[in-house]
Amino acid sequence: MDKLALWQRYQDWLYYNEDLELYLDISRITFDDALIKELEPKFAKAFKDIEALEGGAIANPDENRMVGHYWLRDPDLAPTDELRQDIIDTNNRILDFQKKVHSGEIHPPQGGKFTDILSIGIGGSALGPQFVAQALAPADAPLDIHFIDNTDPAGIDKVLASIGNRLETTLVSVISKSGGTPETRNGMIEVKKFYQDCNLDFAAHAFAITGKSSKLEAIAEREGWLAIFPMRDWVGGRTSELSPVGLVAAALQGIDIKAMLEGAKTMDALTRKPNLKENPAALLAMGWYCAGHGRGEKDMVILPYKDSLLLFSRYLQQLIMESLGKEKDLDGKVVNQGIAVYGNKGSTDQHAYVQQLREGVNNFFLTFIEVLEDRTRDFVEIEPGITSGDYLKGFLLGTRTALNDKQRDSITITIPKVNERLVGALIALYERGVSIYASLVNINAYHQPGVEAGKKAAASVLDLQKKVVEALKQSSSPLSLAELADQAHVSDEIETVYQILRHLNANKRGVVIVEGNIGQPDTIKVALQA
Repeated sequence: MDKLALWQRYQDWLYYNEDLELYLDISRITFDDALIKELEPKFAKAFKDIEALEGGAIANPDENRMVGHYWLRDPDLAPTDELRQDIIDTNNRILDFQKKVHSGEIHPPQGGKFTDILSIGIGGSALGPQFVAQALAPADAPLDIHFIDNTDPAGIDKVLASIGNRLETTLVSVISKSGGTPETRNGMIEVKKFYQDCNLDFAAHAFAITGKSSKLEAIAEREGWLAIFPMRDWVGGRTSELSPVGLVAAALQGIDIKAMLEGAKTMDALTRKPNLKENPAALLAMGWYCAGHGRGEKDMVILPYKDSLLLFSRYLQQLIMESLGKEKDLDGKVVNQGIAVYGNKGSTDQHAYVQQLREGVNNFFLTFIEVLEDRTRDFVEIEPGITSGDYLKGFLLGTRTALNDKQRDSITITIPKVNERLVGALIALYERGVSIYASLVNINAYHQPGVEAGKKAAASVLDLQKKVVEALKQSSSPLSLAELADQAHVSDEIETVYQILRHLNANKRGVVIVEGNIGQPDTIKVALQA
């Protein structure tokens, strides 16, 4: 297609919203009028699905739950007055907590003001807050934020070391809907012990974000933590950034959470429109569908040309892959749907993997995210009439053209600047895009049986470890791997037994190699250290 034809296609398919000053361009995605006609009934169904979802339909049948993250930014949409008032009251509590922490009314036991936040959570309880902190936290934020988002002991140690002597002025946020999420529970226990070892009262520094009547709520109430904010059962982790999960930390960092909610509310209204060309999320979902032929045949590469949006791809990985990665469709048919998501930022990626994107295997489509405002202070000329921002724009347009020349599909989203309102709008745009795409391919975006299966498998390994250690305790002599597995009554799990022993031995956890070489499983005999 020549440049004039591309220009006409760009004008035909460009979406622009004057209020948000947001552009969405799908003109570089391959599709034709026949495909659009074919998709019309699917979109008609998707628009009805949106209406049912927001009306309170059970969208997560596994847990018999509604899906209502849309109500968080527009409480008037909530299906009951009780829910509406609960959302309003919670947001007011968050702002009151922010005010009291910033003023010093809520303060460390030894006085002064809190200086840092240590956020303990995983998945949606970490990715959204991390993205928003990177994107929006001011350089002089009233509190700096740190994250423990894994159960890696060395990682926990590194985060605690980075806080250093500010531990006594650090607020600890523990985020878990059930209170039983292992990674979050482990982080909480580790941090509790660290506070105790430093002769500090953990409860006087901690607040919880958790479900009603959860294990974590019980702990926080019993120990007298500073505050408890709700995680509602109708908000999934991957759509929780505009709930207390994300809003409390954002507010404490001095981020305008009202503007974030307003931006999301504005985008939600735009993406309710039952018209393809007037609905940016529908256009986004159509781009995904056409690029991957409705079967997720191509990966989604997210390439924001702005340092502050670096973590957007990580945030979208969970939102999109957990929502769309499904074995079966709504009719029970095995479809193995999903879209893999990865990315970093421009122009860094042009020195990394864009070479493959242009000339290697064509198994992706790219989303450029452009920010029109270069900086808030005066521009600096790098060359006569040219700034660093001009180079960044040139790299974006040049890469887009180079990819299009090789028939590589791309979408471009353009926003005027990175601020609270537009970050809220971007979050809402992708949340709705996921919902519409799921409807187009006939899957449920709001359950995650694969995640639960992984959790159960991990728990079974820990149970197996207990059996192995107990079998070693009961033995009066060293055991071979086969003998140990037999005595623990897990002969069919001999490989896992070996992996457990290797880990315990490497960490000096009482398992010693009496004979043989740990790298040659069939030679070893093991025992508990005397």
